[in-house]
Amino acid sequence: MADKVLDFSDIDQYLGKPIDSSPIREPIGNNDIRRWVHAMHYPNLAHFDRHFAAETKWGKLVAPQSFPIVIDDGHGSAPACVGRIPESHLLFAGDEWWFYEPRVFAGDIISNERIPFDYTVKNTGFGPTCFQRGDNFYRNQHGELLAKQRSTALRYSASAGGSTVNTAEFEEPEWSDDELAALEDRKFTWIQMLHDLGHGERWWDDVKVGDQLPERVFGPHTVASFTTEWRSYLFTTWGTLDRRELDLEALGFTKEMAGHENDPHMERINPELTDGAYIGPSRGHLFPKYARKIGMPRAYGYGASMGAWVTDFLAGWAGEHGMVVHSTAAYRGPALSGDVTIQTAEVVDKLLDDEGRHIVQVKHMMKSQKGTTMCTGVAEIKLPKKG
Repeated sequence: MADKVLDFSDIDQYLGKPIDSSPIREPIGNNDIRRWVHAMHYPNLAHFDRHFAAETKWGKLVAPQSFPIVIDDGHGSAPACVGRIPESHLLFAGDEWWFYEPRVFAGDIISNERIPFDYTVKNTGFGPTCFQRGDNFYRNQHGELLAKQRSTALRYSASAGGSTVNTAEFEEPEWSDDELAALEDRKFTWIQMLHDLGHGERWWDDVKVGDQLPERVFGPHTVASFTTEWRSYLFTTWGTLDRRELDLEALGFTKEMAGHENDPHMERINPELTDGAYIGPSRGHLFPKYARKIGMPRAYGYGASMGAWVTDFLAGWAGEHGMVVHSTAAYRGPALSGDVTIQTAEVVDKLLDDEGRHIVQVKHMMKSQKGTTMCTGVAEIKLPKKG
């Protein structure tokens, strides 16, 4: 496909062909798991408290289902960012996940096979925009498939990004002490749900169509919280990966948004240029000046983290005897600094699937305190059946 403004045709040569990944150098550690759930605002004791974890069905600390995305550079977006689109920017636009039975524990080594899937071109607020998709297949050291992620990236004109930013959103909302105290009470309601369920079962039999899942609230987001998120992805730490060769300018990123992020050669010379927090396409998340160049009004969160929030929200409700088996998430708007994220979900169906699993289907949604929709999707959750 091609457009008179942006040429997308270079993508075609990569579709269906595996691309390089950046494998981790050491096995996963318990503190990698703890750091992840800490950063994702997910206080599930099974993932960070050794005493509680010893009493789970696994008998030890287990990683949350959202964890595989931690291990490779690009947090899932790499196979959705191939082919040269000159003078373009990229935003993470969505995820579809399939989860399988094996879980991740300390000592595991996770690998990722990445295959570009497809793309289509549509007109959006950025003008002609490429919706590009790519698949990630996460496996453990035994070759067992842990999860499949189909990520969607938006690639669009760099000039359009800067010209469409909403100047009315430059300033963060201010929260009074009383409002923050009330917010902490509201946030703890969902945490209390985790404690109340404990090691118990969330029975399929007891769930009814129309049931509302307990609301999950966290925030306000800050540059500090976004930085904590970024540092929990293993690839953002110096020396954790055998990094692939990557030329961001060759992909069409503008010079000021390219730099040496994930460059294996520069990492050995000056690693502060390579970890994505300060320089490169990811720095827009932490620096409003660069956020505004790609169409965001101020510092904003990571799309991959939003995907983890969805998985954790649903898996936390399901409990240790249930699991998310499939989910979709379309990212409609970012988590902006100063805003709060509110997650809700409704049970819309109950069924027995082709594998004989008892499934609850939910529609989930993520909004800010202003009512702005951030994410929508549908998920299937396996729950235990009585008897």
